[in-house]
Amino acid sequence: MSNLIVLRGGGDLASGVALRLHRAGFQLVIIELEKPLAVRRTVSFSEAVYEGAQTVEGTTARLVSPDQLQVTLEAGEIPVLVDPQANILRNQFLTSPQSTFVVDARLLKVPPEPLDVNIPLHIGLGPGFCAGENCHAVIETRRGHTLGRVYWSGSAQEDSGEPDGDRRRVLRASHDGVLISSVNIGEHLEEGQFIGEIEPDDESENFSIFSPFTGVLRGLIRPGHHVTRGMKIGDVDRRNDPALCTLVSDKALAVGGGVLEAVLTFGAGKKDEGFL
Repeated sequence: MSNLIVLRGGGDLASGVALRLHRAGFQLVIIELEKPLAVRRTVSFSEAVYEGAQTVEGTTARLVSPDQLQVTLEAGEIPVLVDPQANILRNQFLTSPQSTFVVDARLLKVPPEPLDVNIPLHIGLGPGFCAGENCHAVIETRRGHTLGRVYWSGSAQEDSGEPDGDRRRVLRASHDGVLISSVNIGEHLEEGQFIGEIEPDDESENFSIFSPFTGVLRGLIRPGHHVTRGMKIGDVDRRNDPALCTLVSDKALAVGGGVLEAVLTFGAGKKDEGFL
């Protein structure tokens, strides 16, 4: 397969997409921020930015420079570039507009900045994208009977502002400051157990973070990061199974399946039948 897929974002949902595409034989590259803020770090290829490499379910992504892109692909790994502005799309030595697809998995939940390069297939995940306006296809990211469905016209469901399941499971920053952690992802937690604290910007007393219920710490952004009030910083899973912390979620795989469907549909020429 000659097409190169540029995946914007390497968080847990994006990593589910990457796994689906990689396992199906597509070549792809992940482009990320200088300091990614993934919560489910154990299943996020974005961790390669910090660690140099990250393996998720047997597939390895590796932080590379642009000149190492091709050799990494040939080694069967997923290259990761720090490229928040998607400059790779304007580099004629790395990509060709005629054979490059883009999957925007940043989950910004607002309309993205327009691409300044014409590409044959641009897929957007979730709210903020509208097929036919700012992308070619949209993948539904909200749980329910439409999760993972491909829309060749219109938009995904609006962001509900609420997490799936028990809303208490999501840990949010109570203040602006620096996150300090006392536990690791995968560790068992008792209800009310101390997880960490936020060292506020105004140098006042630190604000403690406690587990909302008994379970396992499923995700936590990297300690030392600056966080802002209301920002999602962690996730507690009441199923209390540490093995789940190393597996891509059913939601991420469903969304990845939708992306794979869109790519294959386009490749089969279905756009001539009114899909685009």
